[in-house]
Amino acid sequence: MFGPDGLYGGGERYPLELARALAAEVDCELVTFGRRPGGWREPGGLRVRVLRPLWWLHGHPAQPVAPRLPAALAGATVVHAHHFRSLPTYTAALTARVLGARTAVTDHGLPGRAWGGLVHRLFDRFLAVSEFSAGLLGAPPARTRVIYGGADPRRFAPGPAGDRDGVLFVGRLTPHKGIDRLLRALPAGAALRIAGSGGHDRRPPERDYPALLRRLAAGRDVAFLGPVPDAALPDLYRGAAVLALPSLERTCYGRHVPVSELLGLAAIEAMASGTPVVASRIGGLAEVVVDGETGLLVPSGDVAALGEGLSRLLSDRRLAARLGANARDLVLERFTWRACAERCLAAYQALAPPTGPAPPPARR
Repeated sequence: MFGPDGLYGGGERYPLELARALAAEVDCELVTFGRRPGGWREPGGLRVRVLRPLWWLHGHPAQPVAPRLPAALAGATVVHAHHFRSLPTYTAALTARVLGARTAVTDHGLPGRAWGGLVHRLFDRFLAVSEFSAGLLGAPPARTRVIYGGADPRRFAPGPAGDRDGVLFVGRLTPHKGIDRLLRALPAGAALRIAGSGGHDRRPPERDYPALLRRLAAGRDVAFLGPVPDAALPDLYRGAAVLALPSLERTCYGRHVPVSELLGLAAIEAMASGTPVVASRIGGLAEVVVDGETGLLVPSGDVAALGEGLSRLLSDRRLAARLGANARDLVLERFTWRACAERCLAAYQALAPPTGPAPPPARR
């Protein structure tokens, strides 16, 4: 959902960036939700339509109830929905069936029910962000493709050599992101910049997590930058010596997190910037970061291993530079939004009639 009351993490940035890349190749519209309805066309060709919901199911910002959604999908050849277990996705899929459009869906980890596999029948293709995500979906393999995600290598590019310093974290300040472990693992004298805002969980004890982080950071060179404008992210990445993504399967409060990292867009953006990554060996992160080649993977929750990995890259600038250069090469080869869009279009085209034209996708 767009606007100050919406979510804007990886699960929201992904559809926007993919739609922009698709719009360079085909007629593409992004249908989304916000408190201020309207529409516009971006310079790159993407049409954006914002629908105002009547309310939100269970009060969740990813579950808007928008009666105008079916009408917004009229004329679409392919409807590609995001957030598999969401009311708008189910609405879009049912509408597409009525209109005779083909359907695709990409999951971003929103919890919910799949009704014993019945929902899977609504979609012609499952376009997963990682092999890990594909396995969690449990969709028929014949209808599943892995398209990954990406970064814009022009926006996210290395800066001048020698201008890097400290550790960077980018993401939501929620317990499963493991920022508390990062603060405990931070090498003595190292600077840490934390970009992101708190989560939406107001239940104790998770609601007290930001206060815990500030206690752990007291007296150290740690800066909480809060929500960072999208335009400021490239400079943050290219100015850091290393990006840390210490995501967890079990939080400091003992809560098990079944889906922690489906992909890791922050890792891809850092790698595009020539910044090596130290990440937990968890979920889709292990498919993006190649241990010892583009960064370092450590056991999830292991403070000692995380600290050792950070110290290694902070102290050995030659190693960090080599891993960073390898990381950018891998992004250019595999993890750009253009490459993601090409994989997506190939999946769309396989759904088109054999003699028909390439379908223009409508997206939510």
